[in-house]
Amino acid sequence: MGLQQDTVTWFVGILFLSTLFLCSADVHHYEFFVRESNFTKLCNTTTLLVVNDSYPGPEIRVRRGDTVFVNVHNQGNYGFTIHWHGVKQPRNPWFDGPEFITQCPIQPGTNFTYEVILSDEIGTLWWHAHSDWTRGSVQGAFIILPAENETYPFPTPDADQTIILQSWYNGDYKQIIDQALATGIPPRQPDAYAINGNLGDTYGCTNDTIFRMQVDYEKMYLLRIINAAMNEQQFFSITNHTLVVVAQDASYVRRFTSDYILISPGQTMDVLVSANQNVGQYYMATRPFSDASAMPPDNITTGIFQYTNSEGGLNASLITLPARDDTNATNSFISRIRNTNVTQNPPLNVPTGIDRRVFITIATNTVPCNTSQCLLPNRFVASLNNVSFVFPRIDIVQAYYNSSTGGVFTEDFPLNPPVFYDFTGNLTGFNTRAELGTRAVVLNYGEAVEIVLQATQLGGGGSHPIHLHGFSFYRVGSGSGNFNNETDPRTYNLVDPPLINTIHVPGKGWAALRFFANNPGVWFMHCHFERHSSWGMDTVFIVRNGTTTEPSIRPPLSTMPRCPGT
Repeated sequence: MGLQQDTVTWFVGILFLSTLFLCSADVHHYEFFVRESNFTKLCNTTTLLVVNDSYPGPEIRVRRGDTVFVNVHNQGNYGFTIHWHGVKQPRNPWFDGPEFITQCPIQPGTNFTYEVILSDEIGTLWWHAHSDWTRGSVQGAFIILPAENETYPFPTPDADQTIILQSWYNGDYKQIIDQALATGIPPRQPDAYAINGNLGDTYGCTNDTIFRMQVDYEKMYLLRIINAAMNEQQFFSITNHTLVVVAQDASYVRRFTSDYILISPGQTMDVLVSANQNVGQYYMATRPFSDASAMPPDNITTGIFQYTNSEGGLNASLITLPARDDTNATNSFISRIRNTNVTQNPPLNVPTGIDRRVFITIATNTVPCNTSQCLLPNRFVASLNNVSFVFPRIDIVQAYYNSSTGGVFTEDFPLNPPVFYDFTGNLTGFNTRAELGTRAVVLNYGEAVEIVLQATQLGGGGSHPIHLHGFSFYRVGSGSGNFNNETDPRTYNLVDPPLINTIHVPGKGWAALRFFANNPGVWFMHCHFERHSSWGMDTVFIVRNGTTTEPSIRPPLSTMPRCPGT
């Protein structure tokens, strides 16, 4: 059943893409020079690894269905990779980017050219490093404009503006996580948050810059908002202005208005805003949201939405954002996001007859810490179904493609938690230990897949943004408490669920997603809180080849980076 459904999906998708792109697709080339540069913020100078000496890095701007080649030159001091977040890379896992999953790091003094193949993505995505914590400074926007002769499903904006929300640390991001992993304690909190690399006017350093977006009265603007923060979900608003949400994760959604948005790390959101207020200067502002026991710093970072020819000052008391722990505001906003039936979106195709069900519990855990640098007897780890992922030293796609999996990974990730308990209850005294392993889920090509992600109160609890590479998927359900596999599926939205690549799993609750396994390859799934991913809140989904060449992994290039020691 799943294969038949997928064949129809693939055929309809090919017709959809061919109609839009075949006559107009283009090829683009970019050069990324990655090296250490100095930046002064919070009255402190920090050396960061960045692309083309900029923070954030250069913006890629192309059209739907195009192909992009990015030649990455590593002029830094350590290896890294680049991931094209939200790009499906059909049959092309070799260029997806996560270190030791689909490639080995680009070593200092070498270069590597990525081929980024776009399909039906539209709107705003982003690119970032996918090694250690280097994505904190190696990051940038990936803007996908409508194809030639394609229109927006909303009034054409007069202009657009990219807004990247970031975490700022006084220090090298890689050194911060390396020290935390060596000592076994959590990495430190950020020193500030940033908007497009600017810290605004709330941190007390007079040398800090503030981001200004200049607008003209009665013009309409498309904001392309990216949450590139390391571990913080973010609220965002513009004082006295209404936001109209039109897209999420490079897929159009049914338009709705809101005074604020909630956006998780990894997610992107396209928002319309009309410059229809009295000419003046208005704060745009962002602050974190958290429902975990360990809260991020409650800092508000500001920018300015500035009308042309405006005069006068700003009033900080006018900033209106939900409180840092406002779960009602978060859940209310997320519940309003729906798919929209427009010709610019792929035809809605929510799996109904499910071939493969995976139920995954999310937790933070401990294991013994037995190195000389350990500060405590146990060190922090994180897990999915009580398995804390261990990154191999040879990339998984290479081992899988060459049928040399021994010692690299196993194909036995548990499809259910090893123990069922009151996941969202009081777990004081509960065994918090996890097992270590590099274990993958193997899917047959064309299977209809449902994954239920269950948050637990183990460790700090709280919500999680879970990202799946290689796919967009439908968020079909979400709820509080422990998932009930008999009653909760009756609440699923199979009519107009949003098509996304990063899902918010609520604290003390669950979220369900569905997709067809129609992209052969090796695809990483992980929490986009970077500390959790570094601790092992990850797994891998391997989609087997179909029965012909077309639905099969493309062969690798001979120029793929070599793994250290091979």
